[in-house]
Amino acid sequence: SVNRVHGDEERLLESIPRNSQDAVVSCLSLHWVNDLPGALIQAREALKPDGVFIGAMFGGDTLFELRTSLQLAETEREGGISPRVSPMTQTSDVSNLMARAGFNLLTVDTDEVKVAYPSMWELLEDLRDMGESNAVVKRRHFLKRDTLLAASSIYKGTVRNRKTKAMEGAHDIISTALHGNEDGSIPATFEIVYMIGWKPDASQPKPLERGTGKTNLKDVLE
Repeated sequence: SVNRVHGDEERLLESIPRNSQDAVVSCLSLHWVNDLPGALIQAREALKPDGVFIGAMFGGDTLFELRTSLQLAETEREGGISPRVSPMTQTSDVSNLMARAGFNLLTVDTDEVKVAYPSMWELLEDLRDMGESNAVVKRRHFLKRDTLLAASSIYKGTVRNRKTKAMEGAHDIISTALHGNEDGSIPATFEIVYMIGWKPDASQPKPLERGTGKTNLKDVLE
């Protein structure tokens, strides 16, 4: 039978007993957690000894094109910036977070998915439909239309050709976009961090102590 529980990652132990689960799986939701170390600790506590945690979350390079375009536009048009894309955990920090949470036998890997959109407007609409809009509390809730238009222009860029009489026969001058693709579309990067960790147990393999090896690496390589 399947029991469905409506819970909160940051209050996991209020819904699931300690030492009760063979596996805990999290798919693309941990980037919304305010206390990520605490959520990982609770996931470990919910596991039985030698239980496994398997997770996937968005990494720090997710939507970097949108973030930089909005920052440049807001700086130019309004003289300052406000966070417009929710912060993500850097890939280099995930191993440390898993180790601090008490997991053993860690595996961390990343994948980068690039999605092409006709323009920034379709990307923003898609993010709203996914429920992935900016949820930062301390942000300006209003963004001027002029700033959005500037961000779209920076993101996609305008390709223009110009040829003068003095340059007859020379190559056209082309102004390149900050992130735009050659076909006129824009890329949106989604960095996905995959992680696996095991709750400690006496049955798990352990590394030998330093100096106990019986084979010389030099002999193997020669």
